[in-house]
Amino acid sequence: MTSRFKSFPGTSLSEEDFAQGEVLFVHDALKAEYARDTGVGIGAYLAGLRRGVILGSYCSHCRKTVVPPRVVCEWCFRPMSEYVPLRDTGVVNTFSLCYVTWDVQRISQPEIPAVIVLDGASTLSETSVVMGGILHKLSEVDPKAVRIGMRVRAVWKPPEERQGAITDILYFKPIEE
Repeated sequence: MTSRFKSFPGTSLSEEDFAQGEVLFVHDALKAEYARDTGVGIGAYLAGLRRGVILGSYCSHCRKTVVPPRVVCEWCFRPMSEYVPLRDTGVVNTFSLCYVTWDVQRISQPEIPAVIVLDGASTLSETSVVMGGILHKLSEVDPKAVRIGMRVRAVWKPPEERQGAITDILYFKPIEE
């Protein structure tokens, strides 16, 4: 099936595109069941989230802290086995206003995914590479007020509801300064 919007990058989806099924395809025959091991670094990260703590890994050679944790430094290739708690505050590095949900449903108020550079995590400012950023949603903010550099804080699920997942952080909201 050829869609009219595929030939024009950046062209918005129309109601007709949704109605004609040019956006979402469902394959009922596909049934995929699998299990996955989180590994050492991400396992520590998820266990920290369950406790209400965001962990990063620290490289004693490069003196950099990255989040989510890694077991090998991406710059000097040495082992990273020290996990350090980071603050649940940071700044918006980039964001998007999404008027279509993950399951391709139109919405009137946008979801706002953003990359948050956490306080205490390292960045390589001379190259604009973000090492301490995590992708999460913003909320409790007017979409027109969102900006790069905006200070934000995590809003957590209550401790008894946490499962050791990134969704233990409900969203990030602006910090009133």
